[in-house]
Amino acid sequence: MKKEDLPSQIPVFPLSNFIIFPKATVPLNIFEPRYIDMINDSMKSNKTVGLIQPKTSASGNNVPELHEVGCLGKITSFKETEDGRYLIELKGLIRFENIKELKTEKKYRILNVNYKNFIQDLKNEKEDLKFSDLELIFKDLKSLFEKRGFIINWKALEKQSLDETINALAMASPFSLEEKQVLLEAKNLDMRKNKIAEILSTYTYDIYDNTTIQ
Repeated sequence: MKKEDLPSQIPVFPLSNFIIFPKATVPLNIFEPRYIDMINDSMKSNKTVGLIQPKTSASGNNVPELHEVGCLGKITSFKETEDGRYLIELKGLIRFENIKELKTEKKYRILNVNYKNFIQDLKNEKEDLKFSDLELIFKDLKSLFEKRGFIINWKALEKQSLDETINALAMASPFSLEEKQVLLEAKNLDMRKNKIAEILSTYTYDIYDNTTIQ
């Protein structure tokens, strides 16, 4: 998608502890009626929706406040199940800044957004990182993932480009909502890699404290 084609008003899916990066693809299972409506509307227009984390979990009738930065995604695959759910794949295009929420008659939320700080997300060049830069991070992440019962196909990851690998690990990591938001907002891949290392250093004691990795 070209810069001039980016929509200034986007429907958003507020998902806690869930982020998507530009160029990454995630599967989503859509079953809530308001989000079924949202996907229907999106499929009729430019097939884009935004993913953004709420600052807190929704409680009662409270509408959770949203973070300042999310990522616009394009629906690249769409399938309806027999029980009326939608299985979609969303490919990250560009991060956006949440300017303000619009009041509409829709059941889902719509934001007025700005992309100016993230135009580099649309570029295709790969960032130059060495695999050796990641080995230590991988070792610690692997321990953390295994301790939390996460199963990762590391061999498949190592065949990907480094930017895909870093982003896949950041998206799948058992980090907190706030930690994932920090990774999403990191300006570039090198900063994201360093942030992952910083976050992991706070988990290190937890990883090795009285733990035997089988």
